[in-house]
Amino acid sequence: MSDLLLIALVFTVLTVIGVPLFAAVGVATALALFLIDIPYTLLAQTGYTSLTPFPILTIPLFVLAGRLMEVGGMANRLISIATNLVGAYRGSLGLVTVFACMLFAALSGSGPATTAAIGSVTIPAMKREGYSVPFAAAIAASAGALGSVIPPSNLMIIYGLVSETSIPRLFLAGFVPGIVVTVFLLITTYIIARRNNYGGSGERFSWRPFLTAFWSGKWAIGAPVIILGGIYGGAFTPTEAAAVAVFYALFVGLFIYRELTLKKIIESLRFTALMAGLLVLLTPTLAFGQLSAFYDIPAAVETAITAMTDNVVLVLIIIGIFYIIIGTFMESLAQIILFTAVFLPLVQSLGVDPVLFGIFTVMTCEIGFLTPPLGGNLNVAARISGITIEQVSVAVLPFILAYVLGLLFLIFWPEATLWLPNMVYGEAVF
Repeated sequence: MSDLLLIALVFTVLTVIGVPLFAAVGVATALALFLIDIPYTLLAQTGYTSLTPFPILTIPLFVLAGRLMEVGGMANRLISIATNLVGAYRGSLGLVTVFACMLFAALSGSGPATTAAIGSVTIPAMKREGYSVPFAAAIAASAGALGSVIPPSNLMIIYGLVSETSIPRLFLAGFVPGIVVTVFLLITTYIIARRNNYGGSGERFSWRPFLTAFWSGKWAIGAPVIILGGIYGGAFTPTEAAAVAVFYALFVGLFIYRELTLKKIIESLRFTALMAGLLVLLTPTLAFGQLSAFYDIPAAVETAITAMTDNVVLVLIIIGIFYIIIGTFMESLAQIILFTAVFLPLVQSLGVDPVLFGIFTVMTCEIGFLTPPLGGNLNVAARISGITIEQVSVAVLPFILAYVLGLLFLIFWPEATLWLPNMVYGEAVF
């Protein structure tokens, strides 16, 4: 136990003083190896094996596809469709932002990428219509987090690899919670906008402009249909679907919308390289996860929590609170890799489906996107809107409540989340 306390203390101190997370985890892992006299070659071996699984390619490919779709004109078409669908009612631009983020989430697989793609267009538009700038930024940040729960999702892919859970099942399970959270975000946006008289010219919905916008954006709408339809239709695997998404984005951007240039392609590749750099976390965090088994941490955690309660709802709430707190200062990628091995055996022993726990984990990570000091989406939205992260953090609080309600929906009604994957693939045995 003294060894564990020392390792935890070293990791905490390194994190607090600002050491990059992969280095903090690596140092803590190296210390653990030293204390139990295991060769340091474990880190090298884990580094090799962590990056060899073929599905790992899915993450940079989806990031690249999402970026190409953003700069190639698809994001603007989706915003146009959403604008004509919602109309010009009170708070309409805020509602458009949420709805457009939901659509783009089915293309990007990333929360910060969705926030950047949609927010860069709608935040300035909301400012021109008299919206409070922090409120406009908060809408884009919170709706952008849908990029992690609405498939395809990079976090679901990582969870699937770590837990050996079916990625297509995870994708299907994300639909219902994603739609539920979207509805809560729309309600929150409308209530606040109406109370403060933000936006809205009173123009009613008209089919003609909507159909025109829909026809113009049919290629953008076709992307998730091809990607997800191909996966569930058995035409290709998630990794192959990501590659198809890249070629589809290139084809549409170059030959249909003709907005994709060589400069934009190079910038998209650079952006992808920066985002894919987060995968460096895989090596130390997976090695640390292997050491947790040596120290019997999952069994110790199970004993500690079940000593308090064996009620599955309360256990999930306890884990959810822990995840949300950890998410304020830890990258979602590291959070999933480190703690899935700790908590998954516990919830499985209580009868929780690994797919359900995967969606639960991703949704808590979404809340982490919206909580400082890390708050990936908050930083993106603050940079776009030209305000401080503190201002966005206060404005986003009502939207965090929407995610908490979505999380409670998942906990108390798990059948709604598992209904779609069970209908398509049958009930899983675990």
